[in-house]
Amino acid sequence: MRIDIWSDYICPFCTVGERHLNLALEEFAGRDDVEIVWRSFQLDPEAPHESTGNALDYLTRVKGMSEEQVVAMNDGLAARAAQVGLDFNWRESHMVNTMTAHRLGVLAREDGLGVEWDELVKLAYFTQGRNIADHDELRSLAAEVGLRPQDVESVLADESAYSQEVMADIAEARRIGVQGVPFFVFDGRLAVSGAQPVEVFTRALEQIAAGE
Repeated sequence: MRIDIWSDYICPFCTVGERHLNLALEEFAGRDDVEIVWRSFQLDPEAPHESTGNALDYLTRVKGMSEEQVVAMNDGLAARAAQVGLDFNWRESHMVNTMTAHRLGVLAREDGLGVEWDELVKLAYFTQGRNIADHDELRSLAAEVGLRPQDVESVLADESAYSQEVMADIAEARRIGVQGVPFFVFDGRLAVSGAQPVEVFTRALEQIAAGE
């Protein structure tokens, strides 16, 4: 079974939804035969490549949300994340452009490290408050996950490297009607949108396994 997941590194719903899928997979008898394929998606392609503040600063100043709205939304997400063992330290997160991280994500997928890269970058962003657009931070993350330094430097030095692959993922998302992320496609036949409860993913796994 193949599961394609469209996701963005700065998307808290993605992190929660992916954890719910992982919990469902832990109880799924056929989990060893499941292939996870990460697909790129950008929630905010116009976000700056340099950090201009944390989530509170960015959402109030750039997106026009009130401080009360931002705090209520993110505290609620943090509570949901905590229920499944995730530490969502949103006040320390840098609102930055994720294109370079996605380009390195394509490299990681080529090296069979796509899952590891996705998990590590989201941990860095949501829990550790690291700037995932900063090249030095990305070098450090790439080393942690095991990417070859020379390959990483090639990607960082050339903004076109793997950009076509990232844009192809985004175009495919639009083609199949993705309105937001996370978005999960099971064997190209069944779609699940959003941070759904664990039981929704369990039913999807069982349905595909049964050939329905």
